[in-house]
Amino acid sequence: MYILTISLLTLILAQFIKIFTVFPPSISRFFESGGMPSSHSAFVTCLSVLVGLQQGFNSDIFAVSAVFSLITIYDSGGVRRSVGEQAKILNKLLKEFDPARLEEDKDQIRKNLHELVGHTPFEILAGIMLGFTMALLAV
Repeated sequence: MYILTISLLTLILAQFIKIFTVFPPSISRFFESGGMPSSHSAFVTCLSVLVGLQQGFNSDIFAVSAVFSLITIYDSGGVRRSVGEQAKILNKLLKEFDPARLEEDKDQIRKNLHELVGHTPFEILAGIMLGFTMALLAV
């Protein structure tokens, strides 16, 4: 339970830091995905490092945790970032679209897609460093 608790606290800390990485600071950033630092990367890095420190870096459970972490980190910077880039393009297209042509879809057309979904390599690196630091401080 100790490993899970510290990892979750790291996730919460990463989300809290996001509030202050925009100007002006915004409480809503705490509840959103994407941005600096990557809470996904911080969470899974902390988890894997703590598992490695407690169970050994040669253990099977560390191997499972490391693979899980690498997949999560890759997804947050690859697939999810691509979704955000596509949302930017779709939002631009929707701004140029004439909503009067599709009256029944006007509410949907006026909504913007969430663009900040994934992470840049720098945001991922910051999350990894935060997770690693929190794991070492917790030992």
